[in-house]
Order: sequence, then C-alpha cells, then structure tokens
Amino acid sequence: MQRIAFKMKLFKGYEEEYKRLHDEIWGELKDLLKQAGISDYSIFLDKETNDLFAYLTIDDVKKLDELSNEPVMKKWWGYIKDVMETNEDNSPVTIPLKEVFYLP
Repeated sequence: MQRIAFKMKLFKGYEEEYKRLHDEIWGELKDLLKQAGISDYSIFLDKETNDLFAYLTIDDVKKLDELSNEPVMKKWWGYIKDVMETNEDNSPVTIPLKEVFYLP
C-alpha cells in the first residue's frame, strides 16, 4: 500500500460549493476510485490560502494515471473545473508532496 499526498488550489469564494460537490459525489465515481485500489481518501481545506491538501492510499500508484482515461473521471473534472485551478484537459492542477515523516 502506498500513501500519496498532493495539493490543489480552490478559487476564492467556492469553498461551500466544493464541499457540496463532494458531499454529493457520484456513486459511479466512488466505485471507480475503489476499483482502482484507492482507499482512505481525504481532502482538507486551508481556509487562509484556499489550498486543498489531499491524501490517499493505493495498492498500485500506476492506476492513478489510468484514471485520467476513464469517461466518468473526465466528466467529473468538467463538473468541478469552475471552482478550482485546472489543466487544459480540466483535470485539477496537482502538486505532489514528498513524505518526510510517517508514524505507523
């Protein structure tokens, strides 16, 4: 099991909308993430900077890259693109974080 952490950037004023979108996350998207081996997925918001911090565990990190080819993932990105920084393909701009400490 690998632990993955990354940052994203939420646009100012969309904090409640982002939370609402994730409170209503589609069942088919949840199923896709679980089928990819993702678990313990959490996203935290720094209210001062609007940075989002995401953490997840996954069996095979290569499966994360494969998610970008899935139609439901592309649909989700299109759905949330107006509330956060995104790439040209609507995927969130993500900044990988390096683990520097772990207490099992």
